[in-house]
Amino acid sequence: MHSRPARRTARRMWTAVAAALALPLTMLGTGTTTAQAAAVQCSVDYKTNDWGSGFTADLTITNRGSDAISGWTLTYAYTGNQSLTNGWNGTWSQSGKTVTAKNASWNGTIAAGAAVTTGAQFTYSGTNTAPASFAVNGTTCAGAHRPPVTVLTSPTAGAVYTQGDPVPLAATAAAADNATVSKVEFYDDTTLLGTDTSSPYTLSTSSLTAGSHSLVAKAYDSLGASADSTPVGITVASGPAVVASPAQLGVQQGKSGTFDVKLSTQPNANVTVSVARTDGNTGLSVTGGSSLTFTPSNWNTAQKVTVTADSSGTGSATFTASATGHTKATVTVTQLAAAKEYDARFLELYGKITDPANGYFSPEGIPYHSVETLIVEAPDHGHETTSEAYSYLIWLQAMYGKVTGDWSKFNAAWTIMEKYMIPTHADQPTNSFYNASKPATYAPEHDTPNEYPAKLDSGVPVGSDPIAGELKSAYGTDDIYGMHWLQDVDNVYGYGNEPGKCEAGPTATGPSYINTFQRGPQESVFETIPQPTCDAFKYGGPNGYLDLFTGDASYAKQWKFTNAPDADARAVQAAYWADVWAKEQGKSGEVSATVGKAAKMGDYLRYSMYDKYFKKIGNCVGPSACPAGTGKDASHYLMSWYYAWGGATDTSAGWAWRIGSSHTHGGYQNPLAAYALSSNADLKPKSATGQADWAKSLDRQLEFYRWLQSDEGAIAGGATNSWGGRYATPPTGTPTFYGMYYDEKPVYHDPPSNQWFGFQAWSMERVAEYYQQTGDADAKAVLDKWVDWALSETTVNPDGSFQVPSTLKWSGKPDTWSASSPGANSGLHVTVADYTNDVGVAAAYAKTLTYYADRSGDTEAKTTAKALLDGMWEHDQDALGVAVPETRADYNRFDDGVYVPSGWTGKMPNGDTVNSSSTFASIRSFYKNDPAWSKIESYLAGGAAPVFTYHRFWAQADIALAMGSYAELLE
Repeated sequence: MHSRPARRTARRMWTAVAAALALPLTMLGTGTTTAQAAAVQCSVDYKTNDWGSGFTADLTITNRGSDAISGWTLTYAYTGNQSLTNGWNGTWSQSGKTVTAKNASWNGTIAAGAAVTTGAQFTYSGTNTAPASFAVNGTTCAGAHRPPVTVLTSPTAGAVYTQGDPVPLAATAAAADNATVSKVEFYDDTTLLGTDTSSPYTLSTSSLTAGSHSLVAKAYDSLGASADSTPVGITVASGPAVVASPAQLGVQQGKSGTFDVKLSTQPNANVTVSVARTDGNTGLSVTGGSSLTFTPSNWNTAQKVTVTADSSGTGSATFTASATGHTKATVTVTQLAAAKEYDARFLELYGKITDPANGYFSPEGIPYHSVETLIVEAPDHGHETTSEAYSYLIWLQAMYGKVTGDWSKFNAAWTIMEKYMIPTHADQPTNSFYNASKPATYAPEHDTPNEYPAKLDSGVPVGSDPIAGELKSAYGTDDIYGMHWLQDVDNVYGYGNEPGKCEAGPTATGPSYINTFQRGPQESVFETIPQPTCDAFKYGGPNGYLDLFTGDASYAKQWKFTNAPDADARAVQAAYWADVWAKEQGKSGEVSATVGKAAKMGDYLRYSMYDKYFKKIGNCVGPSACPAGTGKDASHYLMSWYYAWGGATDTSAGWAWRIGSSHTHGGYQNPLAAYALSSNADLKPKSATGQADWAKSLDRQLEFYRWLQSDEGAIAGGATNSWGGRYATPPTGTPTFYGMYYDEKPVYHDPPSNQWFGFQAWSMERVAEYYQQTGDADAKAVLDKWVDWALSETTVNPDGSFQVPSTLKWSGKPDTWSASSPGANSGLHVTVADYTNDVGVAAAYAKTLTYYADRSGDTEAKTTAKALLDGMWEHDQDALGVAVPETRADYNRFDDGVYVPSGWTGKMPNGDTVNSSSTFASIRSFYKNDPAWSKIESYLAGGAAPVFTYHRFWAQADIALAMGSYAELLE
């Protein structure tokens, strides 16, 4: 069942400009348009999951008219004995054979071209014929024009070809609703390879370079609709090669498994391939297919190799398939305990994620935000990446080490993160000019983008930075050891800010640091203006992009970075588990160096504990009246939304600045990381006060959760030390937490930052890990209440499909915090507005239940975790991973205007003009070359909201991790 799409990753960061301002902002916006209802024009798409005696019906109502539908009633009739059990995303009833669904309070408006989804469960016997027609508000709906179905039938996923040899592409395409297929285009990622206008749709290309390629077929029909196929990943080798698939295989004790072997190119004579274990676990052996013969006629037909595990051992082994004159192929086979089905699932999904041909990684080995390129959430392009993705890579490889005993990949993941996402000294060259007694110049935050640029005000007192000196003393450098949050991996924008280079331009290769959000809590991703982290005034206007964000008399060329604390904390969290698991294997020495680097990252992560301008925490009202901090009294000891640092590029006469954040969000806290940095000897920070700070942070975070816990159990938004981002006066009666003001939706409002259930699952999973490790009673108290609420809002259907909360709605407020006598928060409430089958969120939720059940013994938590994991594994797998379709009604915002002050004009690196007439799409013209662009064109022209199936890196990693966690604790 689908409800409105869950709001995705929480990367709403930006960096300070000219020693002033850093304001992370906004997630996805839905941006519906209200209008007086006119004559209804509609279509209804009807889908079922049927298990013989019952079924669920998923209905999507699309507004085909030019005016919004304000309030809807859907009616239809069955011809059999279908009987309503329950419904969702609306009020459902049945009278005889007629079924009626009325909108809920939150989904009553359907904007022109937009859609809403509702659904219900029924029982029946006999036949289950679909309804013949549907009506909305009494008007019979037309049948929805469905886009063509497109399948790339050749090449097969994972195929390997030799460079220069032809790669045969073929696709099937079928149009619907009496339309015909007009053409099929073939793409290598976003590069058009060629077009075929008649069936069978084929193309042969010999131009693919050596490396990994993601191929897509896209069909167009005679009515203008189009759809692209699921991507197929292949590898092009530089010469003849042996091909083995899959690259990862799990075999349980006493059982056998198989992998396939073939050749990449046709030989002139017979080729013998030998397969043998070349290192690792001796409990694994080849029991079939040790010698395979390939002829000029059967070279591309896979032959199987069987590997058998003995009844007692565990661990991995490498099996090598080799042939004279061919590049070798290797397969890693891991022997698992006899009962470890979920570890086998972990390895299977891990193999899909890490297969270079599947498109999750750049040539450098950097994880993309998603395989797909057309995606807009916090990153505004799929082949950007975030510090979040890097942290998930490190965690994924830590779990791989637990399952296989191979810790080289964990160490390598940290190395690639350090190389590409932690700015080098050349990226942050003037930190030596930083004055800890005057960290930055104040500039107010404003509510809307059109109130920017914000004026700098050097007359506002700022506090001193109490940790800069001890960090330099501990690590011998002025530079910051933390990840920047956003990276343009393929240099799509063209800034070309490779490490150590400033605006190298569109021809630069490799990843480029960029920024987006900068202008107040109402700035949606669809209203952002991307800019480089190192602004040398080569692009944008005369002052680069700086004068769009802060107002000053003059501007210097400068660098600036922003850290997303929850991502760095997740990296520390992963390092903690690597340390624990490696010790259990007697291999702690293999990870000790990397774990030490995680401790260093955690030391610098303390910058996220400070007020933005190092002002005193508590009752901080008035930019000048709020006193400057004099040390740790400027620390709230929570995980805030960001910290940022920057400076001039002039190394002879430079300056530098650093700021924290006054805004804290319940979803960003990480008590496990705080516990690790304060209690684990291997993760102890080197600084004088780092360990003590994290010990205090652990206590403060647990108090914060209790303060924000609603009467039902969900965790509310957060708190701020700077109301409105400008130390304004909060409304009378605003509750406080150690003097910080309750903020229902901290940081961004479009959409509200507190409404995504994913924040609940992410954050409570960290609490559950901490509880599982320590048994802490305070953590248990929070989890007991949260888990009861979450389970009460979770549905697992008889066929294994499921619904978990998606959008949350809040009312009331917490009691002012008293550590000695906490309030009950009887006036703070949450309701679930809609539900989702989002697999990434469900996996994080399942992990929470898994860790909680392991320590508490809660049976319902255990069985629900298993049901969620089994449901997505059985229903939602595809060639690339585990994913579900999403309707993206928010993509009508591609036409949103981007605020640019009147008279300001500039250029993007590709020549796109930036001025007061700019829109989200106009300054991102590269999207028009994306194979999925026609979906957006059709939607903007009044068509149905587009449907995408996305493979986000974080979500795939979270699913794999959930399988591994369940295997470790509950299997």
